[in-house]
Amino acid sequence: MIEIGLCGWGDHDAIYASPKEKNKLAAYANWFPTVEVDSSFYAVQAPRLAEKWVADTPPNFRFVVKAYQGMTGHTRGGGIRPFESEEAMYAAFLASIEPIRAAGKLSAVLFQYPPWFRCDREHVAQLRAAKARMTDIPCALEFRHQSWYEPAMRERTLDFTRREGWIHTVCDEPQAGEGSVPIVEAVTDAQLSLIRLHGRNVSGWHSSGQPNWRDVRYLYRYNDDELEEWAQRIRRLAEQTERVCVLFNNNSGGDAADNALTLMRMLDVVPPRGSYDLPVKIEPEPVDQLDLFDLPDTW
Repeated sequence: MIEIGLCGWGDHDAIYASPKEKNKLAAYANWFPTVEVDSSFYAVQAPRLAEKWVADTPPNFRFVVKAYQGMTGHTRGGGIRPFESEEAMYAAFLASIEPIRAAGKLSAVLFQYPPWFRCDREHVAQLRAAKARMTDIPCALEFRHQSWYEPAMRERTLDFTRREGWIHTVCDEPQAGEGSVPIVEAVTDAQLSLIRLHGRNVSGWHSSGQPNWRDVRYLYRYNDDELEEWAQRIRRLAEQTERVCVLFNNNSGGDAADNALTLMRMLDVVPPRGSYDLPVKIEPEPVDQLDLFDLPDTW
């Protein structure tokens, strides 16, 4: 089975008929059967939010939830704040996703490690500890440092991922030095293969003092030839695992939804709504300024 979706559901105006769409997740689920939750990276969310997400989506909808940044070392000097211990941090995170897991809608928790998380003994130990704390929750592993996939380490990294029970994340991202990884087409889990497409904006990948770095980083539109290359990879991966989940993260310019629907068409994956056509936008009715002066005599 191939599932295609987007990272987040709030930044994809192309799929909403109105910019004032009240329940964007419910509307999103008409187009895609899976989504990545990104807000969980910035803060451990309240379980009641997960309960609402479960209620707003159909029974077969699936979530990939991004691990909290304190769990992956992104906070650096900030450590595990606001939690008193790692145990408390993981317990709070597990409680936050429990409604999704209990509803059978959790594909995986994504552990995306930072660009400075290089391949060494200390970090391997951290990976083992993180996986143990997650108990039987499916966990996907994404690196940003090239050292994990250098020629001498690639197969050892993949063997470790299989042996420790991680789901390998196949990434497409700019090749911009040691803080980016190549496409590693491999499966480490019989149930799920995860693909994340970040775009190929080489000049925007690193901050380099850019004031709008996060907006620029994922500013990229895949062309049809690039998507066809991915369609071929996805078909190969689908022969090796039960489900392939593809997530587009090129959100900055509003390209993710259109790219995802194009790839779905290439793979004959029909959107839940049954059509690939983007909605006709409902624009606010124009106001005739002359009518502003058509007032009662008592005015």
